[in-house]
Amino acid sequence: MSASASVTARRLAAAALAAGALVSVAALPASADHARPQRPKVEISAVQYDSPGRDDRSNRSLNREWVDVTNTTRHTVNLDGWTLKDASGHTFTFDDYRLAGRATVRIHTGEGRDTRTDLYQDRRNYVWNNDRDTATLRNDHGRFIDDESWGRDRDRGHRHGDARH
Repeated sequence: MSASASVTARRLAAAALAAGALVSVAALPASADHARPQRPKVEISAVQYDSPGRDDRSNRSLNREWVDVTNTTRHTVNLDGWTLKDASGHTFTFDDYRLAGRATVRIHTGEGRDTRTDLYQDRRNYVWNNDRDTATLRNDHGRFIDDESWGRDRDRGHRHGDARH
């Protein structure tokens, strides 16, 4: 093999190795990123299903039953049309509400005046069963976002978004 052919062969081999290294480096983040479970943007962060004190159906007692929904991102999320539902089908629909980044809104069962941090279902009966129930959050397309279970049905587990099954 001539000296120029040897140099050309070494250059081609070096170029092929460099190209292979670039392809593997470029492919690595995509596969590593795909393996990471996604954290939900909005989640049920707390549930007070058994209002403290006697369950006397007073508005004060009803409003001590609540669900906290938290936006874990830095960006505002439009919750208009999203629903919060119990296992029996009692449904609260968010109406023209935007949840700020890193903020929490508390959804009370009873009647009250909606604010940025507190929303009211305006019900006169309890929604969340004390012995067992599931709170399910769905977006405006009906897609599952999160749920929280307690009591005997809790064995189904708490799911934060579809990525954590």
